[in-house]
Amino acid sequence: MSSEIDADFEARIASYLAQHPDFFLRHEELLETLRVPHRTGDAVSLLEHKIRMLEDKAGRYRRQLEELIEVARDNDRLNQRLHQLTLRLIEATTLDEVLATLQDELRGRFQADAVELKLFSEEELEQAHVSEAGLAIFQKFMRADKPTCGPLAGDKFKVLFGDQAGESGSAALIPIRTTELSGMLAIGSRDRERFHAGKGVDFLIRLGEVVSLTLQAVHPQR
Repeated sequence: MSSEIDADFEARIASYLAQHPDFFLRHEELLETLRVPHRTGDAVSLLEHKIRMLEDKAGRYRRQLEELIEVARDNDRLNQRLHQLTLRLIEATTLDEVLATLQDELRGRFQADAVELKLFSEEELEQAHVSEAGLAIFQKFMRADKPTCGPLAGDKFKVLFGDQAGESGSAALIPIRTTELSGMLAIGSRDRERFHAGKGVDFLIRLGEVVSLTLQAVHPQR
């Protein structure tokens, strides 16, 4: 019962102070005489406690701002790399040149350990027995038609990259679509955390669009 009374009494005090924010202006001596227990040491005055709270809050805001600035810098660097890759792809006039550009740029500018572009005609995708080994493993991804990131088990990693990137790792899978071809651009890393499930896919969507448009230009509809 006493705890309920104490809780009710405290609630009324808190309500009174909230409704009368000028209370401590009329009783400034309380700011120095009231002592507030502190988690890390001796009790401090109410004023000192308020200052510490403000300093802690300012510290959190500063760290959040620094994180946002770093994310913005990362995004800017990523966009610059995508811009350079786009310029290189514009110069490509054949499928082989597109493949070579993707290998060079994604390995060089984006530090990928492996890059594969797998393309199939509509006829191949409709066949019961697709000639490309292991395609069935990725049929769910191709039906979803959106980029995905994450670690890959050894069988999937091997099917995608062969001996390029070791036995296992992580990969970003990007759907590629043209009028006549469908498939995926796979970017692999030996690091299983490099491409994780929480990684943003906006960049991958833009990359997929650029590659799809380039392939459409070098492999026009017949």
